[in-house]
Amino acid sequence: MSSVVMLPYALSSVAVARQRLCTDLQEWGVYATAIDDAVLVVSELLSNALRHARPLTSGMVRVAWLWSDDHVEVAVSDGGAATEPRAGRPTLSSLGGRGLGIVEYVAESWGVRHDGETTTVWAVLPAPHTVNGQVAAFKEAG
Repeated sequence: MSSVVMLPYALSSVAVARQRLCTDLQEWGVYATAIDDAVLVVSELLSNALRHARPLTSGMVRVAWLWSDDHVEVAVSDGGAATEPRAGRPTLSSLGGRGLGIVEYVAESWGVRHDGETTTVWAVLPAPHTVNGQVAAFKEAG
């Protein structure tokens, strides 16, 4: 199952993306903690795109997610930036620079794809589904 949303290049889009992702994953039966992680990651990716990159030629950003095999891939596409997205190592007193470090910690994997002038930052996270309110993997095990 998947969704793609085109959102304005504006900070208000972060809340819209979070809500849409949360709603979809809940409807698809994804475990609540996994939803929280996915929402956190999409927030970080989209915030970084809005802070550091240009919008797509349409003036928008694209946010997409795909759920299959108890994993969710979230991706944010923008018009690229002067630098390559990478996890920073800020000092304790730094006010920012932790977003991709958080993504790196929470996600199983993440990376950057380039397609012409479009840059997509993606992350894959575990997203088990629930059966009668229990994580399916635990239910099957006993």
